[in-house]
Amino acid sequence: MSRIRRRTLLIYLIIMIISVLLTTSGCAGASSQQRQNMYKELDETVARNDFQASLQQLILAQAANRPLYNNNNVISLYIDKGLLEHYGGLYRDSSTSLQDAERLIQEAYTRSLTQSVATYIINDNTREYPGEDFEDIYISVFNALNHYKLNDIDGALVEVRKLTLPSGKLELLSRKYDQGNQKIRGEHGAAIDQVQNSDGASEIVTKPTSFSNSALARYLSVLFYQADRNYDSARIELEQLRLAFAQQPGIYNFAVPNAIQNIENTPLGEARLDILTFVGLSPIKEEEILTQFFPIFQDRMLRNPQFSLPKLVDRPNRIDRIEVVVNGERHNLELLENMGAVITDTFNARYTNIFLKTYIRTLLKYTAADVASREVQKRSGGGLGGALVNATASAALRAGVDASENADIRMARFLPNKAYIGSINLEPGTYNVTMNFYSGRNLVRTKTREDIVVRANNLNLAQFVNLDFIYAIGEVKL
Repeated sequence: MSRIRRRTLLIYLIIMIISVLLTTSGCAGASSQQRQNMYKELDETVARNDFQASLQQLILAQAANRPLYNNNNVISLYIDKGLLEHYGGLYRDSSTSLQDAERLIQEAYTRSLTQSVATYIINDNTREYPGEDFEDIYISVFNALNHYKLNDIDGALVEVRKLTLPSGKLELLSRKYDQGNQKIRGEHGAAIDQVQNSDGASEIVTKPTSFSNSALARYLSVLFYQADRNYDSARIELEQLRLAFAQQPGIYNFAVPNAIQNIENTPLGEARLDILTFVGLSPIKEEEILTQFFPIFQDRMLRNPQFSLPKLVDRPNRIDRIEVVVNGERHNLELLENMGAVITDTFNARYTNIFLKTYIRTLLKYTAADVASREVQKRSGGGLGGALVNATASAALRAGVDASENADIRMARFLPNKAYIGSINLEPGTYNVTMNFYSGRNLVRTKTREDIVVRANNLNLAQFVNLDFIYAIGEVKL
């Protein structure tokens, strides 16, 4: 290896170590263990559906000396806060929080090029969290519901149009990943081959996203267009809803709900009660450590580099049947959108890019450490003392490189896992509506809403939320 190249790698190693120190001091937040404890308390409160308490916990955790969400993770803060506000009935506050998150996602996208250099030197956590595509999509969904709750149908339609119109978020999502995966294969084909030919390597597959059309977004579009008396647009959205099922069987691997047929054909003189229910909590990212063998390194302690990568982990939802009781009649709700499957699909579509960036960055660090190790060996001399110096230096270099690598596991934590719907024709009037949530034959939770007014020729949308889930995170780096 030439002297110039050795000097360049040593300089890189010094810059990397200094950058780690500056980053950790400048963006101070809660430690990994502190975050784990704070999230556990939050998750348990959310699982009890005590959203006011959850919101207060989040606010207190953020006001601490070492806040739960640091300066590079403001988007996650606004999304989580906005979702908890929505669940707790604070619709105007929720709309403000979600709009702030959407604005920051747009701004982060324009700044991504200038921040990407640091992600190749240190890790992805050095830049502002730009938000996931599925988060941007569901921000519009929940903001549409916020506007409906505030009796603002026009505002609700603005939000769903952000998703459904040509060149909206859904269409751009599909194009983005198709083009991105082609670029990855073109620019990093050699790196992919090298990874897959290494000892113990697993196959890397570039996966195009299957998701480009949301049945949930289309469903809300139909309801809001009907409320706006725009029946032609409602008809078009119904067609798109059915296409979402027909063209995306990997995500919508269940039947189109019968409730969809009912919202087309409400009998004359009757009113229709539409029910939308969110259950469970969506998957979250955890850190996964992968190790591979690279005999090219002279220092034996560096021949098994470890790669810190994010992976999605399910939070088991025990609810498998939802029953609605109105006027003594019982109806089962039907699954409309598996939001957890959408999240998994969009995350997998960009996983290759995450992996390759981590792979290139980590190997560059290990290469620089190997050069530094050789320099130490040259200067340490022989004998027992030299061997001790070499071993100590190798261990320190390995520890330093590994400490500089940590997976980017930032994301919104409080998106639901599934969305269910129902549609019941009733005489106009006022009703008590009871929701029974079952796990197998066991009744897990009951929620009752009293005095729900159902009017003819009107959108009567009742929303329920039950984020009950089985908490089983274990020893995880959060």
